[in-house]
Amino acid sequence: MRCIFVLDILNGAVVHAVRGERSHYEPIEGFSRIVSSSEPLGILQEICPKEVYIADLDLLMGRGDNLAAIKQISSRAKTMADTGISRASDLDRLPASVSLVLGTETASLQLMQAAAREYRIIVSIDMMKRKVLARDPQLAGQTPLQLLRMLNGLTLEGVILLELDRVGTSAGLDVPFLKEAGSAAEHPLILGGGVKDEEDLLVLEENGFSGALLATALHNGRIPVARVQ
Repeated sequence: MRCIFVLDILNGAVVHAVRGERSHYEPIEGFSRIVSSSEPLGILQEICPKEVYIADLDLLMGRGDNLAAIKQISSRAKTMADTGISRASDLDRLPASVSLVLGTETASLQLMQAAAREYRIIVSIDMMKRKVLARDPQLAGQTPLQLLRMLNGLTLEGVILLELDRVGTSAGLDVPFLKEAGSAAEHPLILGGGVKDEEDLLVLEENGFSGALLATALHNGRIPVARVQ
């Protein structure tokens, strides 16, 4: 089971993401039991994760970027990053070593199809209350399971199921849904949102998932830091 350390970066600081309510995110040091700073590189030095997922929230919100920090982080850990890619010119903003995350929230199906032919990409199915968040009608009109099956035809490094309403909640897993997702997907599946403890990691593995995005359960101590190291 890949345990992927999450860095949600806003205004240059790592923040504690809760339920996708970005305007309320606070610096992680005020919540965490495992880090003493909210500075991305400082956290990387404290935790020493093997693999990280970075969300550049400034780019996702259209008000600046954290690309320099992502480049630095990618030289120290295996990195996947969601930088709000919405057009072809966005695909070359980061080093080739970074796996590009194309989220349904910003990228069109056409862009995903084109990018998959030339780049190492991961598609993130961004959801709120199990509804796909998307600007592209071809994506917004699909259920998460329908979209998983549609993506099976693309060459991808993996697919993230990002349940934004569960992020930061330690709410646990919706096992029937995850079981269906595991059966529908032909790519490695990664869950983001709701993972509360090590038992959840075992359940994910049993249902065909290859990895999980971890933040809150690490910072509150319910999953040991060793899992991401």
